[in-house]
Parts: sequence; C-alpha cells; structure tokens
Amino acid sequence: MSAEPKPNDGKNLEISVDGARWLRIPIRTKVVMPGDVLADIVTEYAAGEVQKGDLLFITEKIVGITQGRSFLLEEIQPRRLAFFLSKYVTRTPYGIGLGMPETMEMALRECGTPRILFAAAVSAVTKAFGRRGDFYRIAGEKARAIDGPTEGTMPPYDRSVVLGPARPREVAHEMQRLIGGVCDVAVVDINDLGGNILGSTLEKGAEKRLVAILKDNPLGQGTESTPMGIIRPA
Repeated sequence: MSAEPKPNDGKNLEISVDGARWLRIPIRTKVVMPGDVLADIVTEYAAGEVQKGDLLFITEKIVGITQGRSFLLEEIQPRRLAFFLSKYVTRTPYGIGLGMPETMEMALRECGTPRILFAAAVSAVTKAFGRRGDFYRIAGEKARAIDGPTEGTMPPYDRSVVLGPARPREVAHEMQRLIGGVCDVAVVDINDLGGNILGSTLEKGAEKRLVAILKDNPLGQGTESTPMGIIRPA
C-alpha cells in the first residue's frame, strides 16, 4: 500500500456516516484462485497494513473461493426446475443473482428444494401486490450470497459460480487472531445494490454502521483485484 491511499476508479476514498468520516482503503492482491489459502492471502497483503483501530473487511467471494466453493459453469448441470425458476428472477447490471439456471441450481443444492419453492411461491404472490424482496428473505443468506458471472468480472470468475462462505463468523475470528488481534475483521457481501455482513468480530450495532460505511461498494464490482480493504477513521 502506498503512503497515500487511493480509491479504486470511480469510487470515493472517504465517506461520512453519522457525522464521522471514514477512509475505505482498497488492498490489491493477486487473483485469488481455488487452492489458495485465505490465511496466506491475509498474511501477505493485509497483516502489515492494518493498524490499531482499523477494521479489515474481506469479501465473501475470496473466502468462498479459498474454501473450495467456486464452480465453473460447465461443472454445473442444472435440473429442469432450475431452468424454470430462473426465468422469474429479475437480473440487474450489478449481479445476475439466481437469474440463470446454474446459479439457481446451486441455490437448490445449498438451501434445499422445499425452501426455494416456498420462497418462490410467496414471492410470486407478494410481487402481485407490489412488494419485493420476499424471495431472498425466505430463501436466506445462503441464496443471497451466491455470486454468478457478470460482464467485466476477472477471469475465471466471468464463467464461474461462487457460493457464499461457510462459517463466516468463525473465519472473521480466525483472521483476527492471525493478524495478532490488532483490529476487528468482517466478512462482507457488498455490491452496487447494497450489502450484508456475513460474519464479523463486531457487535450488531457496529455491523449496521459498517453496512452504511460500505454502502457505495468502495472495492468495486469488476477487475479491480481488491478483495479486501481497511476502514480507518479519517
């Protein structure tokens, strides 16, 4: 990291939340691949950069990748139900979500067919009354955290499905111990539409503030290769 932290292109380094100003410093790494070890990535790129009072945030995507939860599209054989259900999912420019058969297939495997069918049925009814978001509220965080390929994503993840991380809270605590307890750690699922904290060493109130600090997705959505960052009081 340079002496003068710089934001990713099109992003702001600072943000004001509840009258306090915060830096969101991207940490550039190599392209994290299946078989890489998260502890090695954090040690090499982040451990020497964090200071007392910082917060290290790690994207759910590299946690999932290092846990072996990344699958090439050609490795996934969607069932007919996945083709059917994916047709009714709204796609956005910021993430395909479950709007393709391969990501829907992984949701059926991760969450169970009964839960996904129930979520789809409730969502179909409530959408008719102008209410949105019930599908993911019922399907749960495992469905929400599934990351499908989008245009501009770094290869090979432009043709991969990455599942949300297993045991994200435990991962956050493990990474905090790894860096000597210098700062808090959070595993986050952030995109240009919003975000969630999947697991952290923080209390719930601090997690809510963290979502606000990261609401504009300072790490970006494409080929930035900055899967971690530091939050520091400005």
